[in-house]
Amino acid sequence: MPRVNPPDVDRVAAAQAAVAARRARAAVKHTVATRARSAVDVLDTAWSDEAPFAEATLRVRELLTSIPTLGPTRAARVMEQLGIAQSKRVGGLGVRQRAKLRAWIQERESGKAPSSRLVVLAGPTAVGKGTVSTYIRENYPQVLLSVSATTRSPRPGEVEGEHYYFVSDDEFDAMIARGEFLEWATVHNHNRYGTPRPPIDKAMAGGSSVLLEIDIQGARQVRQAMPEAVLVFLLPPTWDELVRRLIGRGTEDSAEQARRLETAKVELAAQDEFDYKIVNAEVSSAAREVVELLTVPGSH
Repeated sequence: MPRVNPPDVDRVAAAQAAVAARRARAAVKHTVATRARSAVDVLDTAWSDEAPFAEATLRVRELLTSIPTLGPTRAARVMEQLGIAQSKRVGGLGVRQRAKLRAWIQERESGKAPSSRLVVLAGPTAVGKGTVSTYIRENYPQVLLSVSATTRSPRPGEVEGEHYYFVSDDEFDAMIARGEFLEWATVHNHNRYGTPRPPIDKAMAGGSSVLLEIDIQGARQVRQAMPEAVLVFLLPPTWDELVRRLIGRGTEDSAEQARRLETAKVELAAQDEFDYKIVNAEVSSAAREVVELLTVPGSH
């Protein structure tokens, strides 16, 4: 039997309807993102007897990522914990899935959140992680910055105990053996960096949020050890700007610069593993965005 194609007018109408549907769903997400409407209200509307098309056909992951401070990586983890497939739409959830999702969102929106959080700042070499964290240290004294231990030598201007704890390879090995690191890694196939965990646990137990600036390998370890940590990926405005920054700081010879740029290409490919992405086009602006993520609703 020959295939019957719909008339052009039907195809045009279908395309227009699809565009209208996307706009309607985008409008719903915008109201949640701007806190003009709660995510629970969207759920209740979608599951009403006469559910509006936009709410019911919105994908669950789209609703979750519309919630302020909930990034795509964390949303995916939540859906996995709740047993909801990534392709599921709000209106297509079963009774048990609806109950679990509503309870999770309601608890989050009720303000029953931890009083502190660990924010992890990572990114490719020369993107300016150190510059941003230094700006935060100097301009936001209320922010607690974790101090890492490293086996590399101090750079000009770096202060022991403020920027890093500079330790020998033997000392680093001893700290590993004692289980003192939240994470540790070998960076650029040479030096090792690690984050002492006891000071972080103590600060968070006291209700303080902590900022941790580390490399991407370390960030992955933190995600395994503390899934509740907020991971932030710092991006350069452009690749050319990243190259300019690396060469301009003059702390590596040409061979080391070339090796680090190759590493940076691999590191940039990891950005989608993170909860948030911040472009470091201007240091003060990037620092402000990081500090905002350290503020937990309901904390002081």
